[in-house]
Amino acid sequence: MTITPATALAAAMGCPPDEVRAPLEWLTDVERDRAARFRFAPDRIAFVAAHLLVRLCAGRVLGADPGELTLAQHCDVHGPGHGRPYLVEAPELGVSLSHTRGYVCAAAGPGRVGVDAERVPPGPLDRTLAPIALTPAELAGARGNEDLIRHWVRKEALIKRGELTLAEMATAEPDWTGRHLLEWHAEPDVLVAVITDSPATRLPMSG
Repeated sequence: MTITPATALAAAMGCPPDEVRAPLEWLTDVERDRAARFRFAPDRIAFVAAHLLVRLCAGRVLGADPGELTLAQHCDVHGPGHGRPYLVEAPELGVSLSHTRGYVCAAAGPGRVGVDAERVPPGPLDRTLAPIALTPAELAGARGNEDLIRHWVRKEALIKRGELTLAEMATAEPDWTGRHLLEWHAEPDVLVAVITDSPATRLPMSG
């Protein structure tokens, strides 16, 4: 069965892991295996919540039962469970997910989709991370770690769309032509960036 999107718009959702209300039965055996490999419980909980949340988000875009959506990943190098995620029942719908300890987010929409969430490190500008993530112009304008992480999550979202690599983060100036950017703060120190091909809306957890 193939499901087509009910809307041409994209959507995003984000919340603490314990606010994701969905049964674990939705997970595939591959997802369960990956979750079991996490050493620390908070990381495992965030991984599971993000994988459930992306189904909820995609279900809203598709107008479909999220429990009937199968999330899959495949990488030619690392095999199942790695690589860009997709829905078996709706392969043309872009989906993306991200988790940092204590916060998860997901996005879905027509075309390419990328989302990333990261915590802002305390203290002055991280001089170890900044040269890896920022171009010289971005580094010159960075006033602190919030500026650093804002660039970082945008570029990570582009990487998840397949339009940038980690090696290019410090040299490539993102081209926003034809792309839509949705951003928000979560909690005191989490930044989220969503990049989609069509305008995206942040959806509440229910409704």
